Amino acid sequence: MSLKNHLNELSNKHRALEKELSDAIAHPATTDSMLADIKRRKLRVKDEITKIEREVQHAA
Repeated sequence: MSLKNHLNELSNKHRALEKELSDAIAHPATTDSMLADIKRRKLRVKDEITKIEREVQHAA
């Protein structure tokens, strides 16, 4: 998989996690630990996106 495709997949995953977080916030039964888990997963994806973008910039 090329880096561009990988970045696109990660961006899609990040958007999906954003929607999941939004839905969880709107649902009254969602616990704080559930929200924290979604936020952690979203942050990990964002960190990976940032890392790859930096690698691409340094390679150019």
